[in-house]
Amino acid sequence: MNLEAVAQRGLVLLGCGKMGSAMLAGWLDGGLPAASVWVQDPFPSDWLKATGVHINDGFPENPAVVLIAVKPQMMGEALPALAALPKEGTVFLSVAAGVSIAAYEAALGAGTCVVRAMPNTPAAVGKGVTAIVGNAKATPADMDLAEALLQAVGQVVRLSDENQMDAVTGVSGSGPAYVFYMIDTLAAAGVAQGLPAELAMQLAKATVAGAGALAETADETPEQLRINVTSPNGTTQAGLEVLMADKGLAPLMSATVKAATDRSKELGNG
Repeated sequence: MNLEAVAQRGLVLLGCGKMGSAMLAGWLDGGLPAASVWVQDPFPSDWLKATGVHINDGFPENPAVVLIAVKPQMMGEALPALAALPKEGTVFLSVAAGVSIAAYEAALGAGTCVVRAMPNTPAAVGKGVTAIVGNAKATPADMDLAEALLQAVGQVVRLSDENQMDAVTGVSGSGPAYVFYMIDTLAAAGVAQGLPAELAMQLAKATVAGAGALAETADETPEQLRINVTSPNGTTQAGLEVLMADKGLAPLMSATVKAATDRSKELGNG
C-alpha cells in the first residue's frame, strides 16, 4: 500500500465498528502511522482507544481519504459533519450498504470524488472481497488508492457500472450468510446420520473452509474440481444427484441471490 499521501495528509474514518476496526487494523499493520488517522465514533472500543489514533478529535485540514463506515441509518447524521470538509483532492470512500454515489454527491457536492465499495464480513479475518466503483470525479489514481486501502482486508474487484452493486450485494455481500447456513445444515445432516453434534460441526466447518480454499487456489474450475472427486456410481455422485436435481441447489441459489439483489435495489430506492 502506498501510504505516503495518506500518512502526510491524514485519513478520516467515520465509524469504527467491526468493518471499520478490521480495516484500521490492516492499515496499522501495513505501516500507516496511528497519528495520521482521525476516527469519529460515538462509542469507541477499548481496542480502538489503545491504537493511538485520534478519536473524536475533529478532522485534519485536508485529508487524503475520508472513509465512511457508519450504518446506513446513521448516514443522515454523519453526512452534515463531512459537508464542511475540503473536497479538493480528497477521496470519499464509502463502505455503507445501499447508499448510492448520487446520494453522496447530493450531500457533499457534485464535484466530490466518491468511491463506493461493498465489502463482506470475512474482511474481519482478512479474507474479504470488496467491489468498488467510482464516480466521474474519481481518477485512476483515486481508484488505485481506494483499492490499496481495501486490500488490507482481502481481495478487491472493480465494477464497470454502479448498477452492478446490487448483484454484488446478492452474491458476495450477503453470500457469507448463505455459506454459514449451509454449514449449519450440513452439520445437522451429519447428526441425522448418527454423528455427535460437535464432530459433525467440526467436519462441516473444515469441509467448507477447505473446499473454498481449494476452489480459490486451484487452476481447475469449480466444475472440474467437482468432476475430479465424483467417482461413477460412488457416494459423491449419489449426493450430487439430489443437489443437482431439477428442483435442487441451482434454482434455489438463483432465487436466493435474486431475492437479495431485489431487496438491495429496494433499499437503494428507499
